[in-house]
Amino acid sequence: QVQLVESGGGLVQAGGSLRLSCAASGRTFSITTMGWFRQAPGKEREFVAAISWSGGITNYADSVKGRFTISRDNAKNTVYLQMNSLKPEDTAVYYCAGKEVGNVYVTRPYDYWGQGTQVTVSS
Repeated sequence: QVQLVESGGGLVQAGGSLRLSCAASGRTFSITTMGWFRQAPGKEREFVAAISWSGGITNYADSVKGRFTISRDNAKNTVYLQMNSLKPEDTAVYYCAGKEVGNVYVTRPYDYWGQGTQVTVSS
């Protein structure tokens, strides 16, 4: 099993920045891809970004390209999501996820999920 714990959410004004972190523990050697998803009130969970655990290959949703950057620190078993130029529509609960099979271009399914961290962007 793999455990994922997110941190770094909060309240920020439009145009501001936040960095989310996701610390992985347990059988991390089994993970091939890590991703970030988000879910706004009344909406379905949607893909935000993904990164390959070994090679650093990345993929982004069109809505965040050029504003968000996903990265990883293998030594710390941690994945980050740097979010810049935040907009009110970025408000959501952000979830970290990991999977053992598949690549960054396949947005489903993921095997492991964190508990989520709230990001609120005020206008």
